[in-house]
Amino acid sequence: MEWVVSVLLGFGLSAATGFRIFVPFFVAGIAGYNHWLTLPEGIAWIGTLSAIILFGTATLIEILGYYIPWFDHLLDVIATPASTIAGTLVMSSFGTDVDPLLKWTLAIIAGGGTATLISGGTAALRIASTTVTGGAGNPLVATGEIGGSAVISLLAIFIPVITAIVVSILLIISIRFIVRKIKSRRLAKTSIKNV
Repeated sequence: MEWVVSVLLGFGLSAATGFRIFVPFFVAGIAGYNHWLTLPEGIAWIGTLSAIILFGTATLIEILGYYIPWFDHLLDVIATPASTIAGTLVMSSFGTDVDPLLKWTLAIIAGGGTATLISGGTAALRIASTTVTGGAGNPLVATGEIGGSAVISLLAIFIPVITAIVVSILLIISIRFIVRKIKSRRLAKTSIKNV
């Protein structure tokens, strides 16, 4: 049963990396430092004071970057592949008591895949916000992403089962949003060709 909780914890933190890459590491580091969370041996270093300062600084820089017009889109281009890697690493780090084949399958699919879908959904939301509001709504999107990452990180640490349900709902919403964006682009291309 303990490995299930570890997998759910990794799943939740992986999802949080889809919103913001460094927030889940920062939150997990603080939780480890305060002994609210037992960090696996391979990543116990994130619970050190120097790692918390490092992740806190990276979190602050990442958060501030998303409030700069045009730079937020550049960060999205970088963040999607980076969140995939971070989600995979987080999931593999918490799935320590699992067969290596299952561990890496879960890490790639559930960890990296979840982070990618959420990151893609938020990127599509930012594009929609830019289109509709001329970028004026992007700070609101950025604030929601920060909040989402922090809340999911905390839920993953303290209530992993609830986190799995919340993340599953977010994945469904992200997939629907991404599919809707793809369909609208195809429709726009088709209408341009017909003109």
